[in-house]
Amino acid sequence: MKIAIITDSNAGINQAKAKELGMFIQPSPFFINDVLHFEGVDMTHEDFYAALKDDSIDVKTSMPSPGDMTDMWDELLKDYEQVVFIPISSGLSGSYSTAAMLAEDYDGRVEIVDNRRVSITQYQSVLNALELVKLGKNAKEIKEYLEKTADRSSIYLSLDTLKYLKKGGRITPAAAAIGTLLNLKPVLQIQGDKLDAYAKCRGKAQAKKTMIEAVKKDMDTRFKESVAKHNFHLALAYGGNIEEAIAWKEELKSIFPDYDLELHPLSLAVACHIGSGILAITCTEGMDSSLI
Repeated sequence: MKIAIITDSNAGINQAKAKELGMFIQPSPFFINDVLHFEGVDMTHEDFYAALKDDSIDVKTSMPSPGDMTDMWDELLKDYEQVVFIPISSGLSGSYSTAAMLAEDYDGRVEIVDNRRVSITQYQSVLNALELVKLGKNAKEIKEYLEKTADRSSIYLSLDTLKYLKKGGRITPAAAAIGTLLNLKPVLQIQGDKLDAYAKCRGKAQAKKTMIEAVKKDMDTRFKESVAKHNFHLALAYGGNIEEAIAWKEELKSIFPDYDLELHPLSLAVACHIGSGILAITCTEGMDSSLI
């Protein structure tokens, strides 16, 4: 069957890369001082992070409108028999629930995946979906596989500032002030569909060490079998400071010499919630042939 794969821009795939892969991007909207923008359409990463330097600006995210979603599906269904949409984790956004409701009117031609992932792990789900298309799987089968394997990934990320966690109400202003005074760099984790605190670190060096130790622990426990089978991916993400990210990648090459550590920019919709100066490392299992 001719099947179109769509993800939103939270996966960190730009329009040029989407064209290269043979899939499609639903741009994720966000607001800067109540002005609507779309990543990769009218806002570059450079412009976004330059705007963040102004403490007076307000940034916030939104979901693609129902009309934008269905317009894309309708257009693709002129040339494709089915559509698979892989949005950001349902635990981080309402996009999945909205899309799932809209898809009910498409008689099975549009399947929405509750993949519980974001950023590079969401990107890996897209690659898996494209591989499943090549294997002849239909939209429902692709959805079922991606949902069965949704929790087989981890993300650990360190923040440079507590400002955006405070703005989003995830920490109190007092906690943010104390954390800033003590140079605390929180490490957050995403396993499944939630963003949770993992550790509080004094400085960026300790935060990086903590993330490395967390990944090693996952490799020795949760992902031990897939690591032994060489069916395991490590990747890096960053937000706002490419020089720091490149230096960290070089550092990690000696720690994980057997892995091709791809470096990806975080999507701007994700950066709206955590700011600039982000470093992240992710681990994801490869395709599980027993479930295909």
